[in-house]
Amino acid sequence: MSDESWSPPAVLLAVDLVILTLRDSRLSVLLVERGIEPHQGDPALPGGFLQHSCEDLRAAAIRELSEESALDASRLHLEQLGTYGTPDRDPRGRVVSVAYLVIAPALPEPIAGTDAADASWAPAEEILSGARRLAFDHEEIVTDGVERARNKLEHSPLATAFCDRTFTISQLQQVYEAVWGVELDPRNFYRKVQAVPGFIVSAGTERRSTRGRPARLFRAGSRTTLHPPLVRPDPPNPEEEER
Repeated sequence: MSDESWSPPAVLLAVDLVILTLRDSRLSVLLVERGIEPHQGDPALPGGFLQHSCEDLRAAAIRELSEESALDASRLHLEQLGTYGTPDRDPRGRVVSVAYLVIAPALPEPIAGTDAADASWAPAEEILSGARRLAFDHEEIVTDGVERARNKLEHSPLATAFCDRTFTISQLQQVYEAVWGVELDPRNFYRKVQAVPGFIVSAGTERRSTRGRPARLFRAGSRTTLHPPLVRPDPPNPEEEER
């Protein structure tokens, strides 16, 4: 193909956000109700197109994060998840989306963005199981985001991003159980966490106004990889539980 016969295809670039947090000890993802076509009225991930050709991708993700949920990205875990560019993923034309994974503790009630009629938290399991359908290919993006989080919990300190600055071992265990979807033995979990030097460090004890032994507090350490890793257990088999 000669240079004279080729012209660049018209491609629109967008960013989508998989925002994960724990709500009532359940892994939850932020969804918006689309206020415009296509898929008007359908649930979808927050996101949007680049404002101009010079806007950086990460800057666009941070802007959308602020517009959709009024969150300060400097206090959140933000990482690029992947690129989604199937030709027919958007009826408006060839749209390529760069997805970002966002994680933070105890996020507030969301605020609908400029092209959203409403915004709310949804249990991630509803999307993973197919009980709740999303616009475009956003079910695939959510699935990839949750699996990224599940994998990184094994080999990185990502679980601490779901916690406040200080937390108890029990609260850290709740993160692993919510993200992995399994129950963990408290004593075994405590032993495994303490076996990783620098994963978490002591931060004093809780202040309690009632009687009882105050719980020990911890904060994230300087470790960037977990060795030995916290291996994810196999999920329970419903058929075996019924036997």
